[in-house]
Amino acid sequence: MNEAIGRFIAHLGEAKRLSPHTLDGYRRDLADLANWLADQGVAQPDGVRPYHLSAYAQQLRKLGRSPATISRRIVSIRAWFQYLQAAGEAGANPALTLEAPRLERQPPQAMPLADVERLLEAPDTGTPAGVRDRAMLELLYATGMRVSELVSLDRTDVRTALGIVACRGAAGKERLIPIGSLCGEWMIKYEEEARPALLADKPDPDALFVNHLGRRMTRQGCWKLLKKHAQAAGIAAEVTPHTLRHSFAVHLLEGGADPRSVQEMMGHADLSATMVYQPMAKPRLKDVYAQAHPRSRRPSPTGDR
Repeated sequence: MNEAIGRFIAHLGEAKRLSPHTLDGYRRDLADLANWLADQGVAQPDGVRPYHLSAYAQQLRKLGRSPATISRRIVSIRAWFQYLQAAGEAGANPALTLEAPRLERQPPQAMPLADVERLLEAPDTGTPAGVRDRAMLELLYATGMRVSELVSLDRTDVRTALGIVACRGAAGKERLIPIGSLCGEWMIKYEEEARPALLADKPDPDALFVNHLGRRMTRQGCWKLLKKHAQAAGIAAEVTPHTLRHSFAVHLLEGGADPRSVQEMMGHADLSATMVYQPMAKPRLKDVYAQAHPRSRRPSPTGDR
Protein backbone atom coordinates (compact mmCIF):
# COMPACT_ATOMS: atom_id res chain seq x y z
CA MET A 1 0.00 0.00 0.00
CA ASN A 2 2.73 2.48 0.98
CA GLU A 3 4.66 1.76 -2.21
CA ALA A 4 1.59 2.60 -4.30
CA ILE A 5 1.16 5.83 -2.35
CA GLY A 6 4.82 6.67 -2.90
CA ARG A 7 4.51 6.20 -6.66
CA PHE A 8 1.45 8.46 -6.70
CA ILE A 9 3.22 11.22 -4.74
CA ALA A 10 6.20 11.00 -7.09
CA HIS A 11 3.84 11.29 -10.04
CA LEU A 12 2.23 14.41 -8.58
CA GLY A 13 5.62 15.97 -8.00
CA GLU A 14 6.93 15.21 -11.48
CA ALA A 15 3.87 15.51 -13.72
CA LYS A 16 1.78 18.06 -11.80
CA ARG A 17 4.72 19.96 -10.26
CA LEU A 18 2.82 20.44 -7.02
CA SER A 19 4.47 22.21 -4.09
CA PRO A 20 6.14 20.17 -1.30
CA HIS A 21 3.43 21.40 1.09
CA THR A 22 0.66 20.07 -1.17
CA LEU A 23 2.48 16.77 -1.64
CA ASP A 24 2.80 16.38 2.14
CA GLY A 25 -0.94 16.91 2.43
CA TYR A 26 -1.68 14.11 -0.05
CA ARG A 27 0.84 11.86 1.71
CA ARG A 28 -0.70 12.38 5.15
CA ASP A 29 -4.25 11.87 3.88
CA LEU A 30 -3.42 8.61 2.13
CA ALA A 31 -1.23 7.32 4.95
CA ASP A 32 -4.18 7.72 7.31
CA LEU A 33 -6.40 5.77 4.91
CA ALA A 34 -3.75 3.06 4.49
CA ASN A 35 -3.46 2.61 8.27
CA TRP A 36 -7.22 2.32 8.61
CA LEU A 37 -7.43 -0.18 5.73
CA ALA A 38 -4.66 -2.26 7.30
CA ASP A 39 -6.75 -2.51 10.46
CA GLN A 40 -9.57 -3.84 8.27
CA GLY A 41 -7.28 -6.48 6.77
CA VAL A 42 -6.85 -4.73 3.40
CA ALA A 43 -3.18 -4.66 2.41
CA GLN A 44 -3.27 -3.73 -1.29
CA PRO A 45 -5.14 -1.06 -3.30
CA ASP A 46 -6.81 -3.67 -5.52
CA GLY A 47 -8.49 -5.08 -2.42
CA VAL A 48 -10.28 -1.81 -1.63
CA ARG A 49 -14.03 -1.80 -2.25
CA PRO A 50 -16.53 1.09 -2.22
CA TYR A 51 -17.92 -0.01 1.16
CA HIS A 52 -14.43 0.27 2.67
CA LEU A 53 -14.17 3.90 1.63
CA SER A 54 -17.72 4.70 2.78
CA ALA A 55 -16.94 3.15 6.16
CA TYR A 56 -13.71 5.16 6.38
CA ALA A 57 -15.58 8.41 5.68
CA GLN A 58 -18.14 7.48 8.32
CA GLN A 59 -15.34 6.80 10.81
CA LEU A 60 -13.93 10.29 10.17
CA ARG A 61 -17.33 11.76 11.01
CA LYS A 62 -17.52 9.75 14.24
CA LEU A 63 -14.07 11.05 15.21
CA GLY A 64 -15.37 14.58 14.84
CA ARG A 65 -13.32 15.54 11.80
CA SER A 66 -14.56 18.75 10.19
CA PRO A 67 -16.40 18.67 6.85
CA ALA A 68 -13.45 20.51 5.31
CA THR A 69 -11.01 17.82 6.51
CA ILE A 70 -13.23 14.98 5.30
CA SER A 71 -13.71 16.69 1.94
CA ARG A 72 -9.95 17.11 1.54
CA ARG A 73 -9.34 13.44 2.39
CA ILE A 74 -11.92 12.38 -0.19
CA VAL A 75 -10.27 14.55 -2.85
CA SER A 76 -6.95 12.83 -2.12
CA ILE A 77 -8.53 9.37 -2.23
CA ARG A 78 -10.29 10.05 -5.53
CA ALA A 79 -7.09 11.35 -7.12
CA TRP A 80 -5.13 8.34 -5.91
CA PHE A 81 -7.52 5.77 -7.31
CA GLN A 82 -7.81 7.67 -10.59
CA TYR A 83 -4.03 7.44 -10.87
CA LEU A 84 -4.00 3.74 -9.97
CA GLN A 85 -6.65 2.96 -12.57
CA ALA A 86 -4.83 4.95 -15.28
CA ALA A 87 -1.55 3.24 -14.38
CA GLY A 88 -3.16 -0.18 -14.59
CA GLU A 89 -2.63 -0.87 -10.88
CA ALA A 90 -6.35 -1.10 -10.11
CA GLY A 91 -9.35 -2.37 -12.03
CA ALA A 92 -12.58 -0.70 -11.03
CA ASN A 93 -12.33 2.62 -9.20
CA PRO A 94 -13.85 2.13 -5.71
CA ALA A 95 -13.91 5.91 -5.08
CA LEU A 96 -16.33 6.74 -7.91
CA THR A 97 -19.39 6.77 -5.65
CA LEU A 98 -17.62 8.30 -2.64
CA GLU A 99 -19.43 11.53 -1.74
CA ALA A 100 -17.85 14.50 -0.01
CA PRO A 101 -19.81 16.48 2.61
CA ARG A 102 -21.37 19.73 1.47
CA LEU A 103 -19.27 22.67 2.59
CA GLU A 104 -20.62 26.06 3.56
CA ARG A 105 -18.40 28.64 1.95
CA GLN A 106 -17.09 30.98 4.60
CA PRO A 107 -16.54 34.61 3.60
CA PRO A 108 -12.87 35.61 3.68
CA GLN A 109 -11.79 37.43 6.82
CA ALA A 110 -9.99 40.71 6.19
CA MET A 111 -8.43 43.01 8.78
CA PRO A 112 -9.32 46.67 9.25
CA LEU A 113 -6.55 48.90 7.95
CA ALA A 114 -5.82 50.16 11.46
CA ASP A 115 -5.17 46.58 12.64
CA VAL A 116 -2.89 45.93 9.67
CA GLU A 117 -0.85 49.01 10.52
CA ARG A 118 -0.57 47.96 14.19
CA LEU A 119 0.55 44.50 13.13
CA LEU A 120 3.20 45.85 10.74
CA GLU A 121 4.59 48.08 13.48
CA ALA A 122 4.66 45.33 16.15
CA PRO A 123 8.16 43.83 15.50
CA ASP A 124 11.08 45.32 17.44
CA THR A 125 13.08 46.72 14.54
CA GLY A 126 16.04 47.40 16.82
CA THR A 127 17.06 43.76 16.29
CA PRO A 128 17.97 41.85 13.10
CA ALA A 129 15.11 39.40 13.72
CA GLY A 130 12.68 42.29 14.17
CA VAL A 131 13.76 43.89 10.90
CA ARG A 132 13.30 40.54 9.17
CA ASP A 133 9.82 40.13 10.66
CA ARG A 134 8.83 43.66 9.63
CA ALA A 135 10.06 43.03 6.08
CA MET A 136 8.16 39.72 5.91
CA LEU A 137 4.93 41.28 7.13
CA GLU A 138 5.29 44.25 4.81
CA LEU A 139 5.88 41.93 1.85
CA LEU A 140 2.93 39.68 2.71
CA TYR A 141 0.56 42.63 2.86
CA ALA A 142 2.10 44.46 -0.10
CA THR A 143 1.76 41.48 -2.44
CA GLY A 144 -1.00 39.23 -1.10
CA MET A 145 1.18 36.19 -1.71
CA ARG A 146 0.69 32.90 0.11
CA VAL A 147 3.02 32.06 2.98
CA SER A 148 4.38 29.08 1.00
CA GLU A 149 5.26 31.50 -1.79
CA LEU A 150 6.87 33.92 0.65
CA VAL A 151 9.23 31.40 2.25
CA SER A 152 10.24 30.01 -1.15
CA LEU A 153 11.48 33.41 -2.36
CA ASP A 154 15.14 33.75 -3.28
CA ARG A 155 17.14 36.97 -3.00
CA THR A 156 17.01 37.52 -6.75
CA ASP A 157 13.20 37.41 -6.76
CA VAL A 158 12.82 40.82 -5.11
CA ARG A 159 13.82 43.68 -7.40
CA THR A 160 13.48 46.78 -5.29
CA ALA A 161 14.90 49.07 -7.97
CA LEU A 162 12.02 48.07 -10.24
CA GLY A 163 9.46 47.88 -7.44
CA ILE A 164 8.44 44.28 -8.19
CA VAL A 165 8.74 40.78 -6.76
CA ALA A 166 8.75 37.61 -8.86
CA CYS A 167 6.54 35.06 -7.14
CA ARG A 168 6.29 31.38 -8.08
CA GLY A 169 2.85 29.96 -7.46
CA ALA A 170 1.14 26.67 -8.23
CA ALA A 171 2.92 24.42 -10.74
CA GLY A 172 5.91 26.79 -10.69
CA LYS A 173 4.09 29.49 -12.64
CA GLU A 174 5.72 32.88 -12.08
CA ARG A 175 3.89 36.17 -11.67
CA LEU A 176 5.22 39.67 -11.12
CA ILE A 177 3.66 41.69 -8.28
CA PRO A 178 4.32 45.38 -7.64
CA ILE A 179 5.56 46.47 -4.22
CA GLY A 180 5.23 49.96 -2.77
CA SER A 181 8.03 52.22 -1.63
CA LEU A 182 7.51 51.50 2.09
CA CYS A 183 7.79 47.76 1.54
CA GLY A 184 10.82 48.35 -0.69
CA GLU A 185 12.56 50.37 2.03
CA TRP A 186 12.12 47.60 4.59
CA MET A 187 13.31 44.98 2.11
CA ILE A 188 16.49 46.99 1.49
CA LYS A 189 17.08 47.44 5.23
CA TYR A 190 16.60 43.72 5.78
CA GLU A 191 18.92 42.71 2.94
CA GLU A 192 21.68 45.16 3.85
CA GLU A 193 21.57 44.99 7.65
CA ALA A 194 19.52 42.18 9.15
CA ARG A 195 20.06 39.25 6.80
CA PRO A 196 23.88 39.25 7.05
CA ALA A 197 23.60 39.28 10.86
CA LEU A 198 21.15 36.35 10.83
CA LEU A 199 23.29 34.32 8.45
CA ALA A 200 26.41 34.63 10.63
CA ASP A 201 28.75 31.79 9.67
CA LYS A 202 26.02 29.70 8.03
CA PRO A 203 25.37 31.52 4.78
CA ASP A 204 22.55 30.50 2.50
CA PRO A 205 23.30 32.15 -0.84
CA ASP A 206 19.76 31.81 -2.17
CA ALA A 207 17.05 32.02 0.50
CA LEU A 208 15.62 35.49 1.01
CA PHE A 209 14.16 35.06 4.50
CA VAL A 210 16.25 33.07 6.97
CA ASN A 211 15.78 32.04 10.59
CA HIS A 212 18.17 32.39 13.53
CA LEU A 213 20.13 29.37 12.26
CA GLY A 214 20.73 31.03 8.91
CA ARG A 215 18.43 28.57 7.16
CA ARG A 216 15.42 29.26 4.95
CA MET A 217 12.39 30.33 6.96
CA THR A 218 9.65 27.69 7.12
CA ARG A 219 5.87 28.06 6.84
CA GLN A 220 5.50 27.01 10.47
CA GLY A 221 8.09 29.55 11.59
CA CYS A 222 6.32 32.32 9.71
CA TRP A 223 2.96 31.37 11.26
CA LYS A 224 4.43 31.45 14.78
CA LEU A 225 6.01 34.86 14.26
CA LEU A 226 2.80 36.28 12.85
CA LYS A 227 0.78 35.07 15.84
CA LYS A 228 3.36 36.51 18.22
CA HIS A 229 3.25 39.93 16.61
CA ALA A 230 -0.55 39.93 16.36
CA GLN A 231 -0.72 39.27 20.11
CA ALA A 232 1.82 42.02 20.77
CA ALA A 233 -0.26 44.40 18.65
CA GLY A 234 -3.33 43.66 20.78
CA ILE A 235 -5.33 42.18 17.90
CA ALA A 236 -8.00 39.91 19.39
CA ALA A 237 -9.12 38.25 16.15
CA GLU A 238 -7.18 35.30 14.78
CA VAL A 239 -4.54 36.43 12.31
CA THR A 240 -2.93 34.08 9.80
CA PRO A 241 -0.83 34.71 6.68
CA HIS A 242 -4.00 34.17 4.67
CA THR A 243 -5.70 36.94 6.66
CA LEU A 244 -3.14 39.36 5.22
CA ARG A 245 -3.76 37.89 1.77
CA HIS A 246 -7.50 38.51 2.17
CA SER A 247 -6.84 42.02 3.46
CA PHE A 248 -4.62 42.77 0.47
CA ALA A 249 -7.44 41.88 -1.94
CA VAL A 250 -10.22 43.66 -0.05
CA HIS A 251 -8.24 46.85 0.49
CA LEU A 252 -7.25 47.00 -3.19
CA LEU A 253 -10.86 46.59 -4.30
CA GLU A 254 -11.97 49.16 -1.75
CA GLY A 255 -9.49 51.55 -3.33
CA GLY A 256 -11.05 51.04 -6.74
CA ALA A 257 -8.58 48.50 -8.19
CA ASP A 258 -9.66 46.56 -11.27
CA PRO A 259 -10.69 43.01 -10.22
CA ARG A 260 -8.75 41.45 -13.08
CA SER A 261 -5.58 43.20 -11.94
CA VAL A 262 -6.18 41.86 -8.42
CA GLN A 263 -6.76 38.40 -9.91
CA GLU A 264 -3.40 38.54 -11.69
CA MET A 265 -1.53 39.73 -8.59
CA MET A 266 -3.07 37.00 -6.43
CA GLY A 267 -2.41 34.27 -8.96
CA HIS A 268 -6.05 33.17 -9.23
CA ALA A 269 -6.72 30.96 -12.23
CA ASP A 270 -10.32 32.17 -12.44
CA LEU A 271 -11.84 35.59 -11.79
CA SER A 272 -14.58 34.03 -9.65
CA ALA A 273 -11.98 33.29 -6.97
CA THR A 274 -11.17 37.00 -6.80
CA MET A 275 -14.79 38.15 -6.85
CA VAL A 276 -15.51 36.55 -3.45
CA TYR A 277 -13.85 39.66 -2.01
CA GLN A 278 -16.16 42.03 -3.88
CA PRO A 279 -19.05 42.07 -1.34
CA MET A 280 -16.66 43.15 1.42
CA ALA A 281 -15.56 46.10 -0.70
CA LYS A 282 -19.05 47.32 -1.63
CA PRO A 283 -19.22 50.33 0.73
CA ARG A 284 -16.05 51.76 -0.74
CA LEU A 285 -17.17 51.01 -4.30
CA LYS A 286 -20.31 53.02 -3.67
CA ASP A 287 -18.12 55.94 -2.64
CA VAL A 288 -16.09 55.55 -5.83
CA TYR A 289 -19.31 55.52 -7.88
CA ALA A 290 -20.66 58.59 -6.12
CA GLN A 291 -17.46 60.49 -6.80
CA ALA A 292 -16.94 59.34 -10.37
CA HIS A 293 -20.34 58.93 -12.07
CA PRO A 294 -21.45 62.15 -13.81
CA ARG A 295 -25.10 61.74 -12.79
CA SER A 296 -24.58 60.60 -9.21
CA ARG A 297 -24.49 64.15 -7.83
CA ARG A 298 -27.21 65.80 -9.93
CA PRO A 299 -30.43 66.93 -8.23
CA SER A 300 -33.60 64.94 -8.88
CA PRO A 301 -36.26 66.36 -11.24
CA THR A 302 -38.37 67.29 -8.22
CA GLY A 303 -35.51 69.12 -6.59
CA ASP A 304 -35.22 66.53 -3.80
CA ARG A 305 -31.92 64.96 -2.96
